[in-house]
This record gives sequence, C-alpha cells and structure tokens, in this order.
Amino acid sequence: MEITEKQKILAELISEGEKDSAVKMLTDWAYETTFKEVIFNVLEPMLVHWGKLWMQGKLSLAHGYLSGKVAEEFYLIASTDETFRTNKSETKGTIILGNIEDDFHPLGRRLVGIYAQAAGWNIIDLGSDIPAEQFIEQAIAHRADIIAISAMMFTTAKNIIKVRQGIEQAGLSEKVKMAVGGAVFKLRPELVGEIGGDGTADTAINAPELFDRLMKMKQK
Repeated sequence: MEITEKQKILAELISEGEKDSAVKMLTDWAYETTFKEVIFNVLEPMLVHWGKLWMQGKLSLAHGYLSGKVAEEFYLIASTDETFRTNKSETKGTIILGNIEDDFHPLGRRLVGIYAQAAGWNIIDLGSDIPAEQFIEQAIAHRADIIAISAMMFTTAKNIIKVRQGIEQAGLSEKVKMAVGGAVFKLRPELVGEIGGDGTADTAINAPELFDRLMKMKQK
C-alpha cells in the first residue's frame, strides 16, 4: 500500500499516542472535504493496512488499540453529519447485531451499529461473545428482519454456522436474513457462503447498503 501524506501524519500522531489530535485532524479534513472522502481515502485504507501489520506481528497491541479508538471516535462524529442521517420517521426494519461466541473485537460491530442506525434501522446490539441461541431468541423476541454477526478470525467465524442452523430449525429462513462481517471475510470471501451467510460488506459504512439489499431479498 502506498501511504499518502495525510496517512503519514495520521500514523505519526497515533504512534505518539496523540489520540485527540488525530481525531481533530481527521474531523478538520472532513469539514474541508467530506466525511466520506476522509473515511474512504484516508482512514479505512490505513485501518486495513494496520490490520495486516498486526496479523503479521509487526504492529504493537497498544498501537492497534489506539488506532481503533481514533476510528471509533471519528466515526461517531461522522454519524452526526447530515450525509449519514436519515429524515425518515419510521425505521427500515430491525437488526440483531453482535459478535459471535468467543469473539471479543467490538470496534467493527459498533461502527456497523452507528451507520445502520443513522441510515434508519432499529439496532438491537447484543455485544460481544454471543452464543447462537441468543441471536435466535432475540430475533424472535424483536421480530427481527436481519441478524448481523461479526467475527474477526476463522476460528470464531465457524461458530456462525450454529446461527444458520438455528434460523433453519426455528423456521425463520424466509423471515430473517443473516449478514456477516469482519476481517476474516475480507481475506476469505468464500467463507460467507460456507457458513451460511446471505451477504457481507467490505466496510462498516457499506453495511446499510447490504442491509437494504437483504431486506429486498426478504420481501421477494
């Protein structure tokens, strides 16, 4: 990946532990251009780059944690911008959101929740380390349209198969779609189908578009 000048500045601030300065800088750039411009061309490419370095053991845990906090705070600010807000008084539907059992990486899940809620979805966020049974129970209790599950690694992604089995056993296959996301699905796109997912999104900001597509599939 070729690092741009802005990304170099961002990386330097994070390396020095300057979280607030990094968030402010991203926000200033966003107001000079757009939040989407900064997200797509500055922040998210860097997150992908750092993620690869972390998986290769070339990035410290502290550095990875701080970059995640910078991203989370900036996404929260971005979610208040009119670009990401919906003016509709009614929700598009209900989504049960959570990290699958044994997965404790909340950043991606939280970002999906922020953008989906801003796009008009009712989000029921169950948190991390959620067993398959709880996804099904909550989907039934809230009459959910979509179950959205996050997993970072292959070992935890395999647990999502239990959710697909639960959906079928409960007779919900025609009523509930299953979205999956996380780093492992970028590295292994074929895994989406292997574990029974109905679709995935490359980034949190694209998750609402995925949910819209799944809702159309459900209504056919």
